[in-house]
Amino acid sequence: MFFDRLANGWELAKESWHVLKLDKELLVFPLISGIACLIVLASFAFPLWSTGYADVIFDDGEIPNDPVAYAVLFAFYTVNYFVIVFFNSALVACAIIRFRGGDPTLADGFRASFSRLPQILMWALVSATVGVILRVIESRAEKAGQLIAGLLGAGWSIATFFVVPVLVIEKVGPIDAVKRSFSVLRKTWGEALGANFGIGFIVFLASLVGIIPLVLGGYLLASGQPVPGGALIAVGVLALIVVSLISSALNSIMLAALYLYAADGQIPTHFDNSLLRNAFSPR
Repeated sequence: MFFDRLANGWELAKESWHVLKLDKELLVFPLISGIACLIVLASFAFPLWSTGYADVIFDDGEIPNDPVAYAVLFAFYTVNYFVIVFFNSALVACAIIRFRGGDPTLADGFRASFSRLPQILMWALVSATVGVILRVIESRAEKAGQLIAGLLGAGWSIATFFVVPVLVIEKVGPIDAVKRSFSVLRKTWGEALGANFGIGFIVFLASLVGIIPLVLGGYLLASGQPVPGGALIAVGVLALIVVSLISSALNSIMLAALYLYAADGQIPTHFDNSLLRNAFSPR
C-alpha cells in the first residue's frame, strides 16, 4: 500500500504539470513573489547596514541580546512571510478555479488574496514568531541548538503543509488552519510524499538544463574565454530561474488538488478521476 500511495503521488505530480500547461500565466505569481522578496530584503538590509543590525538577517551566528535585534528579525520575517503566502494564496485560488471547471485569470488570484488579507497577515505573524524562536534556539546552543531547531522546524513544516489551501478555502484563523492542515495531511501523507518526490525528481532533471551551461561557462571563464563563458552562465542562471518558478507553481497546484479531494471529496477537473479515487479510498 505504501508504494501504491507513492506511485499515486508520482501520477499527481505529472497531472499537476498538465494543469500548469493549461494556465501558464500562473507562473507570474511565483515570479512577482520572488521579486517582492528581493525588494523586502533590500529594504531591510540597506537601511540597517550602517547600524550593524543587518547581520541579524544575513548572519547565521548568535543574535545579539538586544530587543532591537529581535524586533528587526521579527519584522523582516513577518513581511517576507506575508509576501510569500499572499502570492501562494493567489496561485492556489486560481488552481482551485481551474479544478472546479473555470478558467482563472491573474485578477481572480489577486482578488482572492486581497479578500483574505486578515488571515494572511495573522499567519505571517505566527510564522514570524515561530521563525524567530527557531532562530534563537539555533543561535544560542550551537550544534545542539541547530539540531533541535532543525527537528522543530521540520515538524512545523509538516504540520503546516496544507495551511495555504486552508486559508484560501476556509478563511480560518492560524490555530484552526494548523489543525485543519494536519488533519488533511493525515489522510494524504503517502500521496503528498510521492507527489513531492515526483515534482522534486522532475525539477532535478530540468535543473540539469541550467547546471550544465553554468559548469561549462565556469570552465570557459577559467580558460580565458570570457565571452562564451559569460553567455553560458547567463543561459544557465535564466534556466534555473525558470525551473524554480515552475517548481513553485507545481507544488501549489498539487497542494490544491490534494486538499480539494481529501477535504471535500471533490475530484479536481483535469485530474485522473480513478487515480484520485484510488489514492484516497479507505485503507
